[in-house]
Amino acid sequence: MTGKVAANVCEQEAGIAQTAMAEIVHAVLSPGEFALFAQFGQQRRLPEGDHLFRRGHPGDTMYVIVSGAIELDFGEDLLVKTLGANEFFGELGLLIGDHPRSADARAVADSVVLELDNGDFQRLVERDPGLIAYFLRRTIMRVVSNEQVLIRQLRRRNHDLETALDNLYVTTHQLTHTRELVRTDELTGLHNRRGLALYLQECRAHQDGPPQGLLLIDCDRFKQVNDEHGHQAGDRVLQSVANILRSVATEADLACRLGGDEFCLLLRAADADSLQHAAEFIQSAVHGLMDRAHGLPHMCPISIGVSLLDPHTDWSEWYARADNALYQAKRLGGNRLHWSRAATATP
Repeated sequence: MTGKVAANVCEQEAGIAQTAMAEIVHAVLSPGEFALFAQFGQQRRLPEGDHLFRRGHPGDTMYVIVSGAIELDFGEDLLVKTLGANEFFGELGLLIGDHPRSADARAVADSVVLELDNGDFQRLVERDPGLIAYFLRRTIMRVVSNEQVLIRQLRRRNHDLETALDNLYVTTHQLTHTRELVRTDELTGLHNRRGLALYLQECRAHQDGPPQGLLLIDCDRFKQVNDEHGHQAGDRVLQSVANILRSVATEADLACRLGGDEFCLLLRAADADSLQHAAEFIQSAVHGLMDRAHGLPHMCPISIGVSLLDPHTDWSEWYARADNALYQAKRLGGNRLHWSRAATATP
């Protein structure tokens, strides 16, 4: 036998086997089986729309359709099956007894079914054990096949769910990243003005209330750094200021680049002493970087306006007071801190 002929024979045998399996698994009674079942089953008429049973309810009977059509709805996103004449269902309830139904069974047309209980089935076994043995074999194979189909469906659903969760994670990550970009200054990584506005909104809703202290910081002679050394040098200066403010701020505080070479530091819990200490630390860190500079500058002098905050006023009032103090520091030559006259306590 040549390889081609052998392959054809194998394909024919596989086709015969598949046909035989389909006949075993398919839930249709042969004419002989139907005639035997009809001798012992009780006929029951179902108007269109009526239910034989509901999913999850226990049952101990099986059914054979004489005429009409019955729909089996397994729920969720599983397939809905519609059965016709000579097809049977519910056999696990008969064989196991009080087995929870796995589907809703509803007549989708005026129908007649044979209903068989355990006593009816015992009489079937006594009448033709060989035929019933073949029926049981088919039933078992059908249950196994249905379970395999269900497993594949569940695997597909799990895969779809994992894909959906992955997409949700990516989308959430993108939204979080976008939100951070919206509120973050690209050059320094500090909050920008929008981030400041959102922070102030969060403060109003927070039980600890608004921040208590504000440092308004401005670089002295920053334009000179840009003009003499280029904008990259200027960017390095701004990043150095940002790093110093970041090192001072706690999780509850906010360091922000307001724009250009102007920064602010809002301290959630502060008094005159802690504000003075924070401003002096910033000045000291700036001087340390300036002393270590060789060649291109990494820092320039800064001026700081310091203000304790009135919780009954808003940002515009806070800014105006700190800005007035900053103006006074600049007017006095810069490279210093100055307190707002409106501060409740001045060192």
